[in-house]
Amino acid sequence: MIGFAGLSHLGVNYSLATAAKGFDVRAYDPSPELVADLERGKLSVEEPGLRELFEANRHRLHCTIDPQDLSACELLFVSIDVKTDEDNRSDTGPLLALIRQIVPHLAKGAALVVLSQVAPGFTRRLRGELLASGAAPEIYYQVETLIFGRAVERALHPERYMVGAADPAKPLPEAFRRWHESFHCPVLVMRYESAELAKIAINLFLVSSVSTTNMLAEVCEQIGADWSEIAPALRLDKRIGPNAYLNPGLGIAGGNLERDLLTVMQLAEGSDMDAGLVGAWIHNSLHRRGWLARTFQWALQKRGVAPGAAVVAIWGLAYKENTHSIKNSPSLAFLSSITLCRKRAYDPVVKLSVDAYPLFEQCVSAIECCQGADVLVIPTPWPEFRQADLKAVEAGMKSRIVLDPLGVLDGKTALALGFDYYRLGMAPLSAASSGKKVVK
Repeated sequence: MIGFAGLSHLGVNYSLATAAKGFDVRAYDPSPELVADLERGKLSVEEPGLRELFEANRHRLHCTIDPQDLSACELLFVSIDVKTDEDNRSDTGPLLALIRQIVPHLAKGAALVVLSQVAPGFTRRLRGELLASGAAPEIYYQVETLIFGRAVERALHPERYMVGAADPAKPLPEAFRRWHESFHCPVLVMRYESAELAKIAINLFLVSSVSTTNMLAEVCEQIGADWSEIAPALRLDKRIGPNAYLNPGLGIAGGNLERDLLTVMQLAEGSDMDAGLVGAWIHNSLHRRGWLARTFQWALQKRGVAPGAAVVAIWGLAYKENTHSIKNSPSLAFLSSITLCRKRAYDPVVKLSVDAYPLFEQCVSAIECCQGADVLVIPTPWPEFRQADLKAVEAGMKSRIVLDPLGVLDGKTALALGFDYYRLGMAPLSAASSGKKVVK
């Protein structure tokens, strides 16, 4: 029996992936409501393929609110998501409380694996605390590499596992090895601190790629180049590679990358470390997040639309597609910047209250959202938006402005319909300069 303690996004995805490999899973959470929902088949998180994974494997998932039920597990993962505050600082209080609650119920010889993301030093301190209290489970830290919107895929088909251990030279427990073998991927065992930093290192390399891409995309916007023409050439360079993250974006969002940047800054405090590069990435992210507000003002001015009179249609509120998370969402930052405008939003998953922002309403479809709008803004590239009928969009709008930072729509089609079209990484496409009929 494999156990999971904590049934938020992390725990639900990993427990179901484990069940899909044929293991019986004991899934514990102290929340009666959360456990009752799972038993009824109500999932608390949104992920592509998660519903299908749940239905196919729910017979192996045994949910409980009694920590004593975990005594049947020879391997127990602590899988609660560690939340961050408004300043992107981790709150490990709930994680520690959960661990202290379940440890007394572990079977003799059971292995405890922390999946939740923690800062370097956490697992060794935890081990010391448990040893001092008389508890002596074998404790490991395993790096989780789920991605919002691709969590099921990543949980079922990991690229590799990175495991932190008190003694990396010592073989892993048999139950832990069997679990790893079922996923058929490399397992790298290292000391606790190396594993904890490995997660941060992965994210910082991603941030470096994102930041460089965003900076160069902005250069393209200024000089008339098109980043979408440059990126394929970079992917063919073996030093960069075909899987490099080369898509321009609206800064860093979601909370996890921001947390890791802050962690490195904190590790540098009081030392001779130079974390100036991390500070530059943070500055660049904030600058790019403001692209929507800056471009919006410029686009209105060009069309002669007064900002206070504008009606704005916004497609997408989640910070990225295929997730319900709005942590550091560019959409919400943009909404906060246009207080005087009427705002009409649509998102397939995220629902906000009508009083979330002044002059705000949420619509039931993307097309309805555009009725009477002067500007269409698409911060979140939900798949359904790519199938949108631009002629229907054009028919419902008063003015013809599209801010499509991530290239969801076809810019040339938008231009042919008389839209001014704005996208990251390229100069604007203007209906006026192309000779198309301009509708204010």
